[in-house]
Amino acid sequence: MPLLRDAGADPHAVTLTGVGERAHLMSPDIDLHTHIQDVIGLIEAEELERVILVGHSYAGMVITGVADRLLRERPGALAHLVYLDAALPYPGDSWSSHHTEEVKAQRIALAQPSHGLHFAPPDASVYGLEGADRDWVNRRQTPQPFRLYQQPLDFDGDAWERVPRTFIDCVAPALPTIAPSRVRVREEPGWQVIEMATGHDPMVSDPVGLAGHLLDIWRSA
Repeated sequence: MPLLRDAGADPHAVTLTGVGERAHLMSPDIDLHTHIQDVIGLIEAEELERVILVGHSYAGMVITGVADRLLRERPGALAHLVYLDAALPYPGDSWSSHHTEEVKAQRIALAQPSHGLHFAPPDASVYGLEGADRDWVNRRQTPQPFRLYQQPLDFDGDAWERVPRTFIDCVAPALPTIAPSRVRVREEPGWQVIEMATGHDPMVSDPVGLAGHLLDIWRSA
């Protein structure tokens, strides 16, 4: 955030309901539309225009839903979509749609101790982090609401395809659950693809490099 702000951008980080410093709001009622509304609420409260939405990992689902709302309700408010090593749905997909059966079974099992309320995050080493960075992320990760894992997202795919889109592919190490997204963006037209030689959490492992890419997108939007 400081790197973006110091360059003249106006970044806003949205903490989604039930995670991070809002973990105390964990509830069985939290679903994908709760998180979409979290972002819409900030955009409306801050009266933002020409928004560049950046969604990391699961939040690829969220920014897709936010984009659909903006395209229907505030045409012209959306400038660019950035999928940061993120889930990339087709209309009607859920977050789980492109996961292997093994991954789906693991996450369902992880949710069982909480009776389907949430599932625990993985150790940050799977993001390529080690040492102090790994410890820092592990201390701050919180459980993910489970209801949204299997919840489908309906959106206007034709309208979505007309929005400028960038996929930032973190390839060292490449997180296996993102594989379907990284294949898709190389097969379909309309994508700018940026590779980063770092793991799934570039905001931790390469913040300067990530900020540089985001600023390039911002300047060209």
